[in-house]
Amino acid sequence: MIGNLNKLFESRIRLGIMSVLMVNDWIDFRSLKELLGLTDGNLASHIKALEKHKLVEVQKEFVDKKPKTTYKATELGRNAFNKHLDALESLLKNRKKK
Repeated sequence: MIGNLNKLFESRIRLGIMSVLMVNDWIDFRSLKELLGLTDGNLASHIKALEKHKLVEVQKEFVDKKPKTTYKATELGRNAFNKHLDALESLLKNRKKK
């Protein structure tokens, strides 16, 4: 059971990012930053780690001549996060039985 936990989601920040992405098709950088109460650099570094493992997709565009970056969970990311949540749930259920 514990082997099914994904080390990438051990960070509460990455756990928060993925939680938000699971319930939003796309979310922009500013909204995600404000929702999680993070600094620009903190959010950027954690997003980069998730992107490196292809768990999030990043889209950059210009809106009214201003850069806008949005994110969404990839199918791989959704599957990995769901497996992680299932492992956590299983651990909690087993703990209650004892």
